Amino acid sequence: MKKISLAIYLISLLLIIYGCFGKQSAPYIFQGETQGTYYKITYYADDSIVNKAKIEERLKDFLQTASLWEENSIISRINRNESVTLNLDFIEIFNVAKRTSQATNGAFDITVGGLVKKWGFGYKANQELPIEVIDSLLQYVGYQNIDIIDRKVVKTNPEIQIDFNAIAKGYSVDIIAHLLESNNIESFIVDIGGEIYAKGRKPDGSAWNIGIEKPAVKSNSDRTIQTVISISDKAVATSGTYRKYREIDGVRYSHTIDPKTGYPVSHSLLSATVIADLCVQADALATAFMVMGVEKAIDFLKKHPYFEAYFIFSDENGNLHTSCTDGFKNLIL
Repeated sequence: MKKISLAIYLISLLLIIYGCFGKQSAPYIFQGETQGTYYKITYYADDSIVNKAKIEERLKDFLQTASLWEENSIISRINRNESVTLNLDFIEIFNVAKRTSQATNGAFDITVGGLVKKWGFGYKANQELPIEVIDSLLQYVGYQNIDIIDRKVVKTNPEIQIDFNAIAKGYSVDIIAHLLESNNIESFIVDIGGEIYAKGRKPDGSAWNIGIEKPAVKSNSDRTIQTVISISDKAVATSGTYRKYREIDGVRYSHTIDPKTGYPVSHSLLSATVIADLCVQADALATAFMVMGVEKAIDFLKKHPYFEAYFIFSDENGNLHTSCTDGFKNLIL
């Protein structure tokens, strides 16, 4: 009887183990385009709980909130000074932007919309701006001059233009991650234009590997990997000057505008990668760090140790160097 009982016990134990580890969830992969870039979403589940149609419906809904390319989006209507009752997406992304502006002393600022448009990043212009034009637009830049009251945007000057492009991809990653989590999916990675959130672990128990791109000589150069990190339950965002730029008379202009000067950033920092709990946070800080430069960014991280970051920068001879926080270093494979 004891042998029979032991055999039953062992069989039951094997069934439990098989139930936990033997059945492998299937990978579901969806790809497409949004915000002028790609998206790729992979999750593991027993069936396709969230399909491509649901994903694209949520992404298109957000475009009607934050896209400058959509004529009737909320942000476009606000920039035309129309009266608009804000939805929750707009309020949340606005509040993150405002907090980041305050924390970085204005290095991140969504009111640079007028300058970005005049410089021609994402638009048709292709010329260096005269200083008098920059000065005329700088008077409308300042996160302190815009707020939300009773679910409406209030500006101190109607000429203020908002631009969410430096934060929208990160927020899009978060809303898709939330969509998956709300459907009890616990193992996934969301990648929208290189901004990423990775949840849980893969069925084999491994974390998600993320490659950080090496700065390229030209915008059309082949993509190569500088380093690889392994993450779980974290977001990663990278901002850089080495691919997104406009060349005018042989001079490269970064797509990132310094809100203090009105000019595209120009310093040795080529790439900033940030790890945070939310991708919208990582996205905003990566942009802020590109404005601040390496030294100021490192000083910021010392005061805000719950963020991790990795920097690629050049010296006076054009040689590449890297620097990162201790927490980031521990994630490098």
